[in-house]
Amino acid sequence: MTVTLLGAAEIRRLAADLDVTPTKKLGQNFVVDANTVRKIVQAGAVQPGESVVEVGPGLGSLTLAILEAGARVTAVEIDHRLAARLPQTAADHGVPEGLLTVVDSDALRVAELPGDPTVLVANLPYNVSVPVLLHFMETFPNLRRGVVMVQAEVGERLAAPPGSKAYGAPSAKAAWYGPWRLAGTISRQVFWPVPNVDSVLVAFERSAEVRGGEDLRRATFDVVDAAFQQRRKMLRQALAGVLGGSSASASAVLERAGVAPTARGEQLTIDDFVRIAEARAASLES
Repeated sequence: MTVTLLGAAEIRRLAADLDVTPTKKLGQNFVVDANTVRKIVQAGAVQPGESVVEVGPGLGSLTLAILEAGARVTAVEIDHRLAARLPQTAADHGVPEGLLTVVDSDALRVAELPGDPTVLVANLPYNVSVPVLLHFMETFPNLRRGVVMVQAEVGERLAAPPGSKAYGAPSAKAAWYGPWRLAGTISRQVFWPVPNVDSVLVAFERSAEVRGGEDLRRATFDVVDAAFQQRRKMLRQALAGVLGGSSASASAVLERAGVAPTARGEQLTIDDFVRIAEARAASLES
């Protein structure tokens, strides 16, 4: 199978044929450089025969690079015109029938994925990148690893360790599922239109260890949200609302969890947040 990739001129022709003008509302910035999409696929370690889900395929530049690597692709696209055209683009570029499935839907609402993909590879719309990632990690436990291109600031947050300036709620929530790391930088010049921000690749692997059920995840994320909504405050104050209604009750739960009441959220690992959520549940039962 020989798959040819899209070039900048063809991408613009496709957009003109479909009367598509990239919009900030949908976070559309199309990659027009073949070397860049191959770099993303390599960072994702995509192997022949794997089943990959791509979010926001747009005109298909990254889609074709994933298919070129020998994988099967399930592409989730919110723009009806782009979703309808993508199979034809794939066929025109040498992709045999049956290797590409297009899901015409909002990625934030997708609850099922054909082909049971195990890898996520995507150039995510900047305006919804974190919600989409967390939705997919929560909804599709078969996703074992992946790489996404996001705004540099967002990527740094996702990969940030506790105690760093960029560490926040997205960092802690992402860590629930496993480790995340920066996997490369992308020049803004490879996009059409050229964005006003830099981009990075962020790679992840889902941990083999299952932390707990949905109730524990929700409870932990509630604690994470409360801690970072008032990140300058000590935990006994920031978490008072979710740990009994007072700083005294919050301190008691925190001490039960082995976390200093005078600590701040930015110092805590995801395991610390889990222990707080478990201690909160135990205090409600006692």
